[in-house]
Amino acid sequence: MDIATLIGVGAGLTLVAWAILMGSSIMAFIDVPSMLITVGGTICSMLINFPLSKVIGMLSVVKKTLLAKPAAMADEIKRIVEFAQIARRDGLLALEDKLETLQEPLLHKGIQLVIDGTPPEMLRSILTIEVDAMYERHAEGKYILEAAGAAAPAFGMIGTLIGLVQMLSNLKDPSGIGAGMAVALITTFYGAMMANLVFLPMAGKLGGRHKEEALLKQLLVEGVLSIQAGDNPRTIEEKLKAFLPPNSRKELAKKEGQ
Repeated sequence: MDIATLIGVGAGLTLVAWAILMGSSIMAFIDVPSMLITVGGTICSMLINFPLSKVIGMLSVVKKTLLAKPAAMADEIKRIVEFAQIARRDGLLALEDKLETLQEPLLHKGIQLVIDGTPPEMLRSILTIEVDAMYERHAEGKYILEAAGAAAPAFGMIGTLIGLVQMLSNLKDPSGIGAGMAVALITTFYGAMMANLVFLPMAGKLGGRHKEEALLKQLLVEGVLSIQAGDNPRTIEEKLKAFLPPNSRKELAKKEGQ
């Protein structure tokens, strides 16, 4: 669970609600027609812009953003080094007994291909295609969230224009202009909140997750190829440490020293 995302969304909603309550009633900011225009319009825009399966899949993208765990790169390095030691001592076929312990799909697939005797060029090609496909999935999810972030304020403005037209077409009662203007502006408020507190931050979070996972996948590919090449486990560890930030390298060194 990504606690930072939950804190950000919860704190943002709380601060906005608090600011509203300091100046007026929360009920003044609840308007069903405005919600229909902003939320419904954004959903319709997504359905026009993307296939239905992609729009529905956006829910899983949001779930992944909230629930994804940070990439445990140090743990994967230790696992790769352990596999390299086994392969160097007992041969590549000895790794087959360890396959069921692997949770990372790309590493499992790579080790299986190594055991099957896949040529190095073919192995790199297969793993690279797998990583590229992941890039495309993540980029598409980020693009959908960004599109929703662009559509929400636009429909908020559309709702405001509708409200203004309705208000200006009925100016017989000047006392109702203030209330009518307030209702007209609520859709802009809804659109801005949806875009800047949900869709665009989620897109940014997904982009960060993508970079973390992409770096992990590159590490795994290099590790698998090094195991296949029969490199020294110590050499493999030093090479893969290059993927870690300095602080993580120190933590890994402490764990090895224990």
